[in-house]
Amino acid sequence: MSYEAWILIVGSLAGICCGITGCFLILRRLAMLADAISHTVLLGMVLAFLISQSLNGFYMLIGAAAIGVLTAVFVQLLHSSGIQEDASIGVVFTFLFAVGVILLSLYADHVHLDVDHALMGEITFVPWDLVKWGFLPELPKAFLMLTTVLIINLLIIILFYKELKITSFDPQMAAAIGVPVLLIHYILMGMVSMTTVASFDSVGAILVVAMLIAPGASAYLLTDKLNIMLIMSALLGVAAAIIGYYLASWLDVSISGSMATVNGVIFAIFFFFAPHKGVLSKRWSQRKLKLT
Repeated sequence: MSYEAWILIVGSLAGICCGITGCFLILRRLAMLADAISHTVLLGMVLAFLISQSLNGFYMLIGAAAIGVLTAVFVQLLHSSGIQEDASIGVVFTFLFAVGVILLSLYADHVHLDVDHALMGEITFVPWDLVKWGFLPELPKAFLMLTTVLIINLLIIILFYKELKITSFDPQMAAAIGVPVLLIHYILMGMVSMTTVASFDSVGAILVVAMLIAPGASAYLLTDKLNIMLIMSALLGVAAAIIGYYLASWLDVSISGSMATVNGVIFAIFFFFAPHKGVLSKRWSQRKLKLT
């Protein structure tokens, strides 16, 4: 497969993984928690390396998922004790991220796990970072990780669709009928953590926030049905990845930055022109009501 094709495939997979996971963050109003987890998973990656002495993607996923859930637990504990949620998120993610940076500089500065790479990512190197898994031929590591995470995310969504849906729209009712709200919340945080670390090679920890939030937010403006929202967010994530790549090639700029920018532009378009929830549509409806 060609160099360009691998970049498009990996970017599209990142868009799908982030898009479908981000829908639940949008519905739960947890966009900033995604930003927090995208930073704190660095600590999970460093700990996974220190324990296993390996850069194997499986260990990184486990470490990232564990720290992502731990981040959510700490935020929940602080929030339950009376601290505002945004303050809880700020305290937890800056502390855990700082610990990760310190451990990285002290014990892992000799390995290719630098902060710049983890935060900014570089999708142009993805087709050259090949690994061999079992009977499969050598394939890009980012492709294998994103495919694995996508399958896991889809299985979780299929198995817990009703629970994810009701806890996202009405957590009080979910608790009243016996749905384990906190457990579902932490499962979702694990999904976010795995998706974030799997997307590092394509867009990095900072720009992955745009891919987690923008497609879901755009899809939210277009539909009121969760299943349609999931499909549309995945399609918008793919569209942003493909358009972003060709735009970056044309302008000779950062591919990951271009993908994130296109996500923002798509959201801006729907924010103004969405048929029912767009700003201009709402104003037009209000004007028609006044005229009648």
